[in-house]
Amino acid sequence: MQHGYADNKDAHVKRMRRIEGQVRGISKMIESDKYCIDILTQVSAVNKALEAVALGLLDEHLTHCVADAAAEGGAVADEKIQEASAAIARLVRS
Repeated sequence: MQHGYADNKDAHVKRMRRIEGQVRGISKMIESDKYCIDILTQVSAVNKALEAVALGLLDEHLTHCVADAAAEGGAVADEKIQEASAAIARLVRS
């Protein structure tokens, strides 16, 4: 089974590696006693970057997995729609 993000997998991996580097940078900032606001600015940037990855994955899930399941109909469609709704709710709450 091919996941909805398969076409953009390399881009997602690259972006996540960049985010990993940002997080390591924040740790180094804390270890180096950098100014609180500068650290918070970087934390905000990481949060936005993760949000962008999540929204991209969600979009790909909706346009691939959910759309395919909806076309199939039945219990599979209901399950995928509930799954997507739960994922959206988690993203909104975070």
